[in-house]
Amino acid sequence: MSQQTPLRIRFMTASSTAASGMNAWRVEDLGMDDSEVFRIGPNVVRQHGVCVRHSAMGPCGARSVFSLIWMTACVVAWGGMMIASVSQAVADEPGESDLQQFYRDYLEKTFAMQPLLATSLGDHRFDAQLDDISAEARSRWLSHDRDTLAALDQRFGKAAADGSLSVDDALDYQILRDDLRRSIWLTENFQPFEDDPRVYGGYLSDSVYSLVAKSTLPMEINVTNAIARMKQLPRVVEEAKKTLTHPPASVLATAIGQNRGAIAFYRNDLFLLVGETKQEAELKAAAEEVVALLEEYQTFLEKELQPRATGEWRIGAERFAKKFELVVDMGITAEELLAEAEQEFDRVQMEMAVIARQLWAERFPGKPIPPDDLAGRRQLIAEVTAAVGRDHGEPETLVRDARQTVAAICDFIRERDLLALPDPDRCEIIEMPAFRRGNSLAYLDPVLPLDPAGASYYAISPPPVTWGADKVRSFLEEYNRHMLQILTIHEAYPGHYVQLEYANRVPSLVRKVIGSGTYIEGWAVYTERMMLDQGYGDGNLALRLNQLKFYLRAVANAILDHRMHCSGWSDDEALTFLVRDAYQTEGEARLKVVRAKQSSVQLSTYFSGRTAMMRLRTEIQREQGDAFHLGRYHEAVLSAGSVPVKLLPEIVRLRITSESPQP
Repeated sequence: MSQQTPLRIRFMTASSTAASGMNAWRVEDLGMDDSEVFRIGPNVVRQHGVCVRHSAMGPCGARSVFSLIWMTACVVAWGGMMIASVSQAVADEPGESDLQQFYRDYLEKTFAMQPLLATSLGDHRFDAQLDDISAEARSRWLSHDRDTLAALDQRFGKAAADGSLSVDDALDYQILRDDLRRSIWLTENFQPFEDDPRVYGGYLSDSVYSLVAKSTLPMEINVTNAIARMKQLPRVVEEAKKTLTHPPASVLATAIGQNRGAIAFYRNDLFLLVGETKQEAELKAAAEEVVALLEEYQTFLEKELQPRATGEWRIGAERFAKKFELVVDMGITAEELLAEAEQEFDRVQMEMAVIARQLWAERFPGKPIPPDDLAGRRQLIAEVTAAVGRDHGEPETLVRDARQTVAAICDFIRERDLLALPDPDRCEIIEMPAFRRGNSLAYLDPVLPLDPAGASYYAISPPPVTWGADKVRSFLEEYNRHMLQILTIHEAYPGHYVQLEYANRVPSLVRKVIGSGTYIEGWAVYTERMMLDQGYGDGNLALRLNQLKFYLRAVANAILDHRMHCSGWSDDEALTFLVRDAYQTEGEARLKVVRAKQSSVQLSTYFSGRTAMMRLRTEIQREQGDAFHLGRYHEAVLSAGSVPVKLLPEIVRLRITSESPQP
């Protein structure tokens, strides 16, 4: 893309938006008409939806490493096995712009205050250190963001407003500015260190796991750093005991389960990941101390904190609306998205009924089809999806079954030239670590953006061992052999893994580190239907029914998210909606209710992002007519990184005729 190419997006300075407290995006500023307003909007962590990699927030606010643990999600030239090569991740790059250098300086100061964030992004210079998470230190984090936002506008605001920034810098200016504003608001309006014990779990487990599982440094160096961090964990527990007040009961329940998983990690999994090492004796001694520490912390969580776990998990309509504006970043309100989701929900149900009707005679030969009314269609879909769901594996084969879906999916993508797949392929399919379980069946843990030579992990969680036979069966029926294929498309090929590999090859440091969760989830949901539309599965109706069911879940996520936080839905109301209307099994529905109570707005990113992706595809395909090539279009969409979807129309139109970068 030429640096001289004008970008038809007008950016507003701080002074012009201060009064409204909004981004001041207008339809005409984006070159969009009213029909395009719905499409748009941010971290791989799946708590706040602002995906990320660097700017991801914890479940309630505060820019911290906890945001990077989730991902849910949840973002090449610097990889290598030597410390020197990786430690240059935020060093000066020849010929980079003043804005990129500004962001490098910001990261340098941030990493000094938050070493675990540096590790989580792949800068390993701070791997032996652990954050000061005291109230005073966290106050300095907030001040750093406020000062950086002021300096950003002072240095670059005028150039952004008058259009004198290059195309890439104009894009990065807006992304960075929005990220800082979002981070500041979330930190000012939520108190995760007081309300959410999962935050501390991130420091207690991922601080070490990320070193031995994801760093590309020699293992002996990682073990040395891990031992150094393990010796600092007592102050994390001390801070947790001092700071935690009245967490919501549902959040504490997950934290208790994850801490049990952390104990198991230090007893067993740590040594499996490290393998043979000359430091085994020292590592074992340090791990034994951590196990004792975490067992004592477990007692605190269960005996002292649980009786006062009376906090409110609902964030309320006012905060939900503002958070939606900042995180989903679509140019529409939360209420408007809810209305669109409810309309789409009805449409998808009708489409599922059409598919189920075609499968009825095959699955229930000789049995009369249910009446063609609302109740009858619900019965039709429910019975057919249940019958299809009985084609499933066993808990112990779930990961193996997921691996077996990959080859056929990747072959199909290549044969149909749907996009260029990453080469080499560094995606590994693993069983989800116990201390990361509790919210979803699967996630994509991507390669660290500043250490991109490592692996990405497509993690699958078997059903909890504490579940009875009926719950396990319900869970496996939900993730049957057909649904596992859709899940692999979403999480890996050509979904999250492929998209994030493209993002890691973008030259911009800003876009390597900051990504839009709405874009990331929207792309993954978009690929589910796209693959089947292009012929994957050879017209298998059971596979199509599961794809529609999976998409219905994305639509239901947006409705559930809003209704639980803003409309006072009870657990029973939510379960009825998910089981009766969205055709989820009870096991999956209960996990989703737990997730809705432990996050806010993030569940809305799937439907909002997919809506944006579908509308953009329709527009570009109509504009290009017979010249439209689906593979080149996909590469153009992926070429700029995980950008806010409101910016995609101009980016794609500028790049669609240029040679797309090969991952």
